[in-house]
Amino acid sequence: MASTETGPAAEAAGTADGPEADAAPAPAPAEEAPTAAQPDRSGGDLAGLEAGLDALDTKVSDRQPWLRTLAAKAVPPVVAIALVLGLWQLAYHFELKDHYLLPSPVDVARSLQDKWLEGTLLDYVWTSVSRGALGFLASVAIGTPLGLLVARVKPVRAAIGPILSGLQSLPSVAWVPAAIIWFGLSDATIYAVVLLGAVPSIANGLVAGVDQISPLYLRAGRTIGARGLTGVRHILLPAALPGYLAGLKQGWAFSWRSLMAAELIVNAADLGTGLGQLLEQGRELQDMSWVLSAILLILVVGIGIELLIFAPLERRVLRSRGLLVKS
Repeated sequence: MASTETGPAAEAAGTADGPEADAAPAPAPAEEAPTAAQPDRSGGDLAGLEAGLDALDTKVSDRQPWLRTLAAKAVPPVVAIALVLGLWQLAYHFELKDHYLLPSPVDVARSLQDKWLEGTLLDYVWTSVSRGALGFLASVAIGTPLGLLVARVKPVRAAIGPILSGLQSLPSVAWVPAAIIWFGLSDATIYAVVLLGAVPSIANGLVAGVDQISPLYLRAGRTIGARGLTGVRHILLPAALPGYLAGLKQGWAFSWRSLMAAELIVNAADLGTGLGQLLEQGRELQDMSWVLSAILLILVVGIGIELLIFAPLERRVLRSRGLLVKS
């Protein structure tokens, strides 16, 4: 027979089962640790924020058809050339100058055609381009170690740095009379003028590139044992490459201009005929179509070297440093 509890124990049990027990607050559940199925929300938010910032910094573009890309790059210069030719033809039509002083674009094209049919046009271009390339390579061979010496040795910079800046601002044509006195009417005169015009630009460009290198790179190179020529090859020159490339571009421009100035003045039968000599022959004959043809060829060669050599190099250097996004 079951017995019932009486007394204080039963009263205590009745008190625990009463309404006050229902109103008692339940203990707070323990905070669960993040598991693999439930990752940390703060870490996920941070990763999402970083991904969003990367998406803002990165230009994502779909690959366009090559015809559209070619049109986007070719149409603006073609339009600019057409505009220049149109204004030139209008000036010829309204006779802003006499026709013998300002020939039409057709007259200049006919002059170029005559030189082409004579078989001499490519010879003129090759003579100047080969001289310019050889003079530029010699300028790089001289200007690069000179720039490194000026950039890294303080007494040398104090002594030679201002002279290099002054030589860079000196017009190249000013060296032609002195070079003629030194070397006579020879190829040495032409190359001397090219060197004196290009070497300061290349050296100053390298000095500017070295000055922009973070000291942390140089200390890291010394720490891993990159000293002397090894440090120059693997640390200094790669870090200074953007400034050095700008100096090379400017050095080529100075080489080409110096070459044209030298060829205009240094004219001899045994030197061959370059574009500068062609320009001078047109002046002597008072043939403006000839003169403008030579000017056009000089311009085309300068632009071609820039687009075919220096522009791809510059894009590659910028892309390797993350400064140019490849579409």
